[in-house]
Amino acid sequence: MKIDPAAPTPEAPHPPAHDPADGSRPRALLIGVLVAGVLAAAVAFRFVTKSDLWLDEALTVNIAKLPISHLEDALRRDGAPPLYYLLLHGWIQVFGSSDIAVRALSGVLGVALLPLMYLAGRRLGGSDPSRRRWIAWAAVLVVASSPFAIRYSTEARMYGLAMVLVVLGYLALWNAIERPSFGRLLAIALITGALLYTQYWAFFLVAVVGATQLWTAWRSRGEQRATAVRILVALAVGGLLFVPWLPAFLYQMQHTGTPWDSPTSPPTNTALGIIDFAGGRMIEGWTLVLPLVLLALLALFGHPRDRWRIDVDLRTFAGVRWEWLVGALTLFGGLSLSFLARSGFQSRYASVIYPLFALSVAFGLIVLGDNRVRYGLLAFIVLVGFIGGTRNVITNRTQASQVADQISAGSKPGDVVGYCPDQLGPDVSRVLPDSLALKQYTFPKFESPKFVNWVDYADRNNAASADAYAQGLLRRAGKHKIWMIWSTGYRTFGDKCEQILNVLAGARGQGDTPVRPDDQLYEFMGLTRYP
Repeated sequence: MKIDPAAPTPEAPHPPAHDPADGSRPRALLIGVLVAGVLAAAVAFRFVTKSDLWLDEALTVNIAKLPISHLEDALRRDGAPPLYYLLLHGWIQVFGSSDIAVRALSGVLGVALLPLMYLAGRRLGGSDPSRRRWIAWAAVLVVASSPFAIRYSTEARMYGLAMVLVVLGYLALWNAIERPSFGRLLAIALITGALLYTQYWAFFLVAVVGATQLWTAWRSRGEQRATAVRILVALAVGGLLFVPWLPAFLYQMQHTGTPWDSPTSPPTNTALGIIDFAGGRMIEGWTLVLPLVLLALLALFGHPRDRWRIDVDLRTFAGVRWEWLVGALTLFGGLSLSFLARSGFQSRYASVIYPLFALSVAFGLIVLGDNRVRYGLLAFIVLVGFIGGTRNVITNRTQASQVADQISAGSKPGDVVGYCPDQLGPDVSRVLPDSLALKQYTFPKFESPKFVNWVDYADRNNAASADAYAQGLLRRAGKHKIWMIWSTGYRTFGDKCEQILNVLAGARGQGDTPVRPDDQLYEFMGLTRYP
């Protein structure tokens, strides 16, 4: 397989694609109406969800609400880069910190991603106008209905910003390859720096893109080599922008990590990541993953001979070689290094390659020579994708409101609320009114439930005493009720949360449990009241 990463993506010898607007005016009008309907639904899906903020979101908002001078210290304990938190801080100053307000920033980014995907698809389509329109609109519709893109447009987290920056970087890179002007190279540097300040998995992406340019500089001559060297310099300048944050990053690397997850083999996590691109391990995800993967593979290995036959070449066809190479090396390389470092992985980290995956899927549609097959498969992808998006709208990710409602209805000022594990604190404390005047303490250090201190997390929890914490709750409560919020199965806690319940029961009786954990939800928890 021969790849020239520094040259514009060469066009495969595809026959001319049929323009979606070809045919009679009524058919073109119908297609236009359907596309407009999909886009309208896509915008709505990016601003509507039933769920309360779960742990990561509530913790993100609590950190973003801090004065800017406190952000670095808070993020050292949290383990995340600062750019999204700074943006959310400013957003909250203008729009407030309600669930709708803080998620709207991600919704705006999710909507902004759609026209960017259109531009990326047009660039991928080459010089043929009908192919350009086909791939551009297919890329838009795939992302518009994507359960993965919808979810991270409705979460107050940095992953929507990461996807927008990746597509901006993709466009800036190819613009610079065509004409490496100072302005275009500066755009690469600034976007590179912004990506590194947004999500740490971007290091893997930037390293792979840099490696493609290094390879090109080594193998090429003349202007092509000069262009690759200039792009390498731009990437390096973008990396230098990260230097001021480097001390905090090194501290995070040494003391935070992913104590809440265990390392899993790269092939397993690759499969789980791709399934989550399709909607997760739900029926719609299992239904959608096969056509998405097949289209992405067709984009790389397939070439339409005519309307009904496709040639397959394991040496690959031109078109999405670069996108496939960068996406695959970023994902598998990142997973391999994370596994060696004994670090966990969540599919949201793969948001830095999701736009490249979506572009490959869109390109795969033009390998299907018959227009009716293309329309049908694209309609199927959009329909099943929106089914997955609907689950995101109607499903609560946490039991925080159930717990808070029970406490609000039965508590009095001075009552004590305990949390084990402390990871239940940010979302429950967010929905508990301050007017209740409750005393809230997390296990094991009796800290504020608004934050989770991930520094040396496993060591701290392993050394903690469940008995000492329970006795501390009893002393602080005096004659007031104790409301214990708990869950099981969290890494680094063992059975300490159950031990706390046993000590409290021994001192005050079994109590009652108005909320029991519902393990069908992403973040489940129970509530036991000790009078």
